[in-house]
Amino acid sequence: MTDAVAQLLPLFPAVPLIAAAFALLAPWRAVRDSIMLIIPGMGIFAGLGLLMYTMNNGVVAHTVGLYQGNVGIPFAADAFSALMIITTMIVAFGANWFAIAGGETKSRFYPSLTLILITGVCGALLTADLFNFFVFIEVMLLPSYGLITMSGTWSRLAAGRAFVLVNLFASTLLVVGVGYIYSVTGAVNLGALKGAAAGNGPVTVAAGLILIAITAKAGVFPVQSWLPRTYPGTSAAVMGLFSGLHTKVAVYMLYRLYVQLFGLDQRWNVLIIVIMIISMMIGAFGGLAENSIRRVLGYQMLNGMPFILVMLAFTSDDPRRALAAGIMYTIHHMLTVGSLILASGAIEETYGTGLLTKLSGLARRDPIIAWIFAAGAFSVVGFPPFSGMWGKLMIVFEIARVGG
Repeated sequence: MTDAVAQLLPLFPAVPLIAAAFALLAPWRAVRDSIMLIIPGMGIFAGLGLLMYTMNNGVVAHTVGLYQGNVGIPFAADAFSALMIITTMIVAFGANWFAIAGGETKSRFYPSLTLILITGVCGALLTADLFNFFVFIEVMLLPSYGLITMSGTWSRLAAGRAFVLVNLFASTLLVVGVGYIYSVTGAVNLGALKGAAAGNGPVTVAAGLILIAITAKAGVFPVQSWLPRTYPGTSAAVMGLFSGLHTKVAVYMLYRLYVQLFGLDQRWNVLIIVIMIISMMIGAFGGLAENSIRRVLGYQMLNGMPFILVMLAFTSDDPRRALAAGIMYTIHHMLTVGSLILASGAIEETYGTGLLTKLSGLARRDPIIAWIFAAGAFSVVGFPPFSGMWGKLMIVFEIARVGG
């Protein structure tokens, strides 16, 4: 049974990729729209099945190819990766539905591009190999370049330019780090690299290059200003898609790499805490100067990353509890910020603007969307009984327990 389940892992990236080809060839818009909803919907149920199986049976792994010298494309899944797949598919389903409702799928290429993006996300979450992680990140980025500039307006083209430049730089740094690790250790498989960066200078430098590249993609200090300037320049559907997929895949891999390569090395704790505090302050205060809903939410994305990543510095006592608190906040942040972005998009579609100064009296004119947005905002700040409170309480309790 384990072998049969493991052999299904490559289908997670393969099915969306094949569906992208069918969506491109489909002559009817209704068919294309249906495909872009069916695939993430199927992904939710497939992820649930994978989660239940891994919780009962542990890690499953499969290598595609397996040529001489162990050359192949390795996939591996555990409860963490299955949980991330479920959440990313929920966000993708919501964003795709909003794109259909907003008329963005009038463009023939939009459904295919989103499905290719989902292909890269599934591959990045399930790969057990650093080089293949780089490959799947590029699979994510290529359709993203098209999605971010699809409307052709000057503001979106400017946003696309910044997005391309930052991600090209980060991808270059990532592949250099991967190559450096291979030259030093002769391996890029995460299982073979367990603890390799702990006390090994050259591997630590190489792993550091990879971490810097991924933190740039996640929007963490000191490379963070591009995100709130770029994402709000896209449509609400695309911004919602990116908020739940791009940044959170980076967070997922930062967790993986710090556990696998660094072995939760406690010597880096002070540096992690300092960087995360600065990132929190930038995200908290940067949004105060903005007058657009989605620009404020862009800074909220920056403010959420440190709450997730700071838990890497509090793993000295019981790593599982600290990492569980960070994962809990990750799931909350993906769903809550994604819903807030789509709610802001609904406001923009209805009133033709997202400027706060022009939306006075929204709660009186349109109470349903106003209360939906308010619920998401309360959740982000940790107001009870919303999910943000539970995520932040877990983080606070773990920090207090380790610090005490």
